[in-house]
Amino acid sequence: MSIRFTTRARGRLSAWPVAIVLACGLVACSSGSGSDGDKPDSSTAASKSSESRPDAQEGETAETLAELKGPNGLLLRITSAERDTGGFVTVNGELKNDGDKNVAIPSGLSGNETEIIKNGRSLGGATLVDSKSKKRYYVLRDTDGRPLTTTGLSTIKPGDQLAVFMQFPAPPVATTEVTFQLPTFASATISISG
Repeated sequence: MSIRFTTRARGRLSAWPVAIVLACGLVACSSGSGSDGDKPDSSTAASKSSESRPDAQEGETAETLAELKGPNGLLLRITSAERDTGGFVTVNGELKNDGDKNVAIPSGLSGNETEIIKNGRSLGGATLVDSKSKKRYYVLRDTDGRPLTTTGLSTIKPGDQLAVFMQFPAPPVATTEVTFQLPTFASATISISG
């Protein structure tokens, strides 16, 4: 019994230094960010500057690649489509209920592939079409078949919006424009950056 007690005590004692290091690291991180008292937080500064602009179109043209209208007042605003070095394109945006009633997210947005549908409501039906290369790119999946996109969508209240993303294989580097398609929504041409 004393051996078990000693082993447990040693395990507990060895966890303390790790906990102390983590706590000190968190304190250092939070105090480090506060040490730049002269510099405002970039996200706060960005939101303040966009709120103070009287001309909304100027801010939206820089931040919106496309707006797609969907059923029942749903609106998808695509804010970026970025190519990364790993060979992927990540499309980010906001799904908004522009209507005056609660809207259930249509199951059709998940597409019709059984593997994606079994993982719940998502934006797994989204595709990028490269008309130059005559190819269509589907949302990527992990090894368990889950789509690499926003999942768990259910209902959006009037005026509410959700940040969403979808990840695709990247088209060739020469392709800088693709057509974004999502079932039940209008399609739109978007530019890929990066």
